[in-house]
Amino acid sequence: MHPPLPAPPPVPGAHPLPPAGAAPVPSQRRLVAELAIVLLLSLGASALWSVLQFVDLNTRAAPIGEQQVALNPARSDRAWLDLLYQLTGIFLDLVPVALVCWLLWRSRRPHLGALGIDAARPVRDVLSGVALVAVIGIPGIALYFVGRQLGLTVDVVPSPLDAHWFTVPVLLLSALRAGLTEEVIVIGYVFERLKRLGWGMWPIILAAALLRGVYHLYQGVPALFGNVAMGVLFGWLYARTGRLVPLVVAHTLIDVAVFVGYPWAYATFPQLFG
Repeated sequence: MHPPLPAPPPVPGAHPLPPAGAAPVPSQRRLVAELAIVLLLSLGASALWSVLQFVDLNTRAAPIGEQQVALNPARSDRAWLDLLYQLTGIFLDLVPVALVCWLLWRSRRPHLGALGIDAARPVRDVLSGVALVAVIGIPGIALYFVGRQLGLTVDVVPSPLDAHWFTVPVLLLSALRAGLTEEVIVIGYVFERLKRLGWGMWPIILAAALLRGVYHLYQGVPALFGNVAMGVLFGWLYARTGRLVPLVVAHTLIDVAVFVGYPWAYATFPQLFG
């Protein structure tokens, strides 16, 4: 039997082959272009619109603290059409998430390991996410009220929970949509691509946190700083653990409290909201 032939020498300037089962590694130029396209199809576009809305609110005669932003507003006065509008919006917002999963899919399990998603410890991931809610949610609510008292945060007007029979289920789906979109793209995808581009851990954490803050700027400056702080914490946890599911769970539950709990509190304790 002949001995195996030696591997050919590497070609100068060529990229090394990825390990078996891993997604192919594109060039740095393609990575930058891909990152820009994905963000401009999703939360990068939201950041641009948020900056424009912030400028709009701050150049009006009324102070920003006297202006309002509606949460999950109705899209039509006809119930069946409003439902279709809401479901279509949720579906289209999840398309960039599907694109990211496609780009980082591995042929071997865990298929979404590059995003920090697997089924190795689902119960522990869910419980970790629930614990994060108290760490993020309570300070976030306090920051909102402080911003309202200082006149630096817009009045966030919730949708009534009894508008239609489908209102609460749609709000729950909207919360899940937000958790998936923000954490899969801003944490999982952005972290993976910026690491491939040679960025260090803290520059990645700060860049992702700043993006998170900017697309919440339309609510006011306190929302910017609050979401940057949330982004730093989430980014640090992801860098340490490599687990994305707890962040998705925490974000979804926080938005459930905002989309469903906030309207209930708004209607039950109107004196707290002026």
